Amino acid sequence: MQVKPLIVIPVYNHGATLRDVARRAMNYGEVLIVDDGSTDGGSDKIRDLDLTVISHNENLGKGQAILTAANKAREMGKTHIITIDADGQHFPEDLPIFLEAITQSPEAIFVGSRNFEGQNVPGASKFGRSFSNFWLRVQTGTKLSDVQSGFRAYPLEIFSVIKTSEPRYAFEVEILVKSAWAGYELKDLPIEVHYPSADERVSHFDAIKDNVRISLLNTKLTMRSFMPVPHRQYDKDVDGKITPIHPLRSLRILLSKDETPLNLAIAGAMGMLLGTLPLIAMHSIAILLLCGFFRLSKITGLAVSQLCIPPLVPALCIEVGHYMRYNQFLTEISLQTLGYEALDRFYEWVLGSLVLGPSFAAIIGITIYIMAFTIKRFLDMKPQ
Repeated sequence: MQVKPLIVIPVYNHGATLRDVARRAMNYGEVLIVDDGSTDGGSDKIRDLDLTVISHNENLGKGQAILTAANKAREMGKTHIITIDADGQHFPEDLPIFLEAITQSPEAIFVGSRNFEGQNVPGASKFGRSFSNFWLRVQTGTKLSDVQSGFRAYPLEIFSVIKTSEPRYAFEVEILVKSAWAGYELKDLPIEVHYPSADERVSHFDAIKDNVRISLLNTKLTMRSFMPVPHRQYDKDVDGKITPIHPLRSLRILLSKDETPLNLAIAGAMGMLLGTLPLIAMHSIAILLLCGFFRLSKITGLAVSQLCIPPLVPALCIEVGHYMRYNQFLTEISLQTLGYEALDRFYEWVLGSLVLGPSFAAIIGITIYIMAFTIKRFLDMKPQ
């Protein structure tokens, strides 16, 4: 894939720093300025520079500015955008790190991890970073060290398949979470950062409104991550078109992404094991966290766990648990046995799952391994 990046600088009333950032960024590639309704005349100071400027008539938010840039980049025939803040916080001299990274991994999203060891780093920024990092891990199982960093590289294709609703700062959280759900890899890149003293700092982040928006977004995303329904994932077909992954093609596509039959089998077995356990409302997040931690296929684990949706597997676990307690199966289904004795049934579910979970996991793991191994051999033997 030939990488064609566009450097994007969203700006809103950063006239004091914009020219310096833009001029330095121009040393590393083509630059697009998206003026999000500025009123300080900052864009007038860069009209003599050889770059492209797009202006919003009013302030629509940073997220919308990035979407505007993505649309323009697509028109220009670009493959990626690299966003860098206009306030001078980021060093354009770190752009080669991103350019090298997207050349090596063109389908990944790269996020600059700011070095917070310097001077004047606000305590709110440190807390905000830790807070957002935690929720990204909960919602996706993916670990990033600086979710709030605005210095990023995006492949343009994600803006065609990811639907977002946040136009302002919360957009940068939403796009990462939904991209991870869709199967895109998120990666860190170390960058330097400059924070001026408090009296010189220019920030348009509203501590109340934007934090409320981010908190509401995290609530919505976390609730979605708990739902026992796999997220739609995307891949490219033979013509290079981005399409949803369908169940019948999943193993073939996953194997083509350097997944091994053994890793897929382990992911499926883990999904079955965790799906069998009575982790009420926590199955998806447990699978995401463990598959993410062990670098296993999250989509495989989640897909297999759907076999455990009530009532069949929980009922089997309860029957086995009841037999272990009383040496007989539960034959009476009534308000008494399922209502008033609910705690007993939950205990039996736990007991039964400890027996059936490993058994089901072994069966599923072996089945997936045989299927994946057969498909892989077919793919290896197929003429290129």
